[in-house]
Amino acid sequence: LQEYVEAVSFQYFIKTRTLVSIEEINKQLIFKAEDNEEETKVPASDCLNTQSHIWNLKVTPVDYLLGVADLTGELMRMCINSVGNGDIDTPFELSQFLRQIYDGFSYIGNTGPYEVSKKLYTLKQSLAKVENACYTLKVRGSEIPKHMLADVFSTKTEIIEQEDGLP
Repeated sequence: LQEYVEAVSFQYFIKTRTLVSIEEINKQLIFKAEDNEEETKVPASDCLNTQSHIWNLKVTPVDYLLGVADLTGELMRMCINSVGNGDIDTPFELSQFLRQIYDGFSYIGNTGPYEVSKKLYTLKQSLAKVENACYTLKVRGSEIPKHMLADVFSTKTEIIEQEDGLP
């Protein structure tokens, strides 16, 4: 379910530039199936007896939060890709959005399952990479030709990952 939340949240963000609510996700997880059975009591009749079955799947608050935490990695990649495409406005927008998500997770803290603290650490790394990209754009953006920005950010990302001990 976390992966589903991540995918739906990313699509929703791309369309609206906002975060989808857990209620909206749960509305999308209601399924209705109809069974059509011929009426057996009156063989000459063409009437159909229709019964509908409703299934719904609920995303728990923990799965929602963990899915949103996974979303931050996609948003970080979106930021770096947008810089590579010459779009220098999106990183600043994403930086603000990621900061809001991080602030929300900070209120929760490391309570809950162990997974939450792991995801919080990854969220913090994604935010740092996006903020680093924004800093570089703001301070050095005029010095670096747009077609070379992607190379600068991929190099900086590799350095950050080496410092954090990531592969």
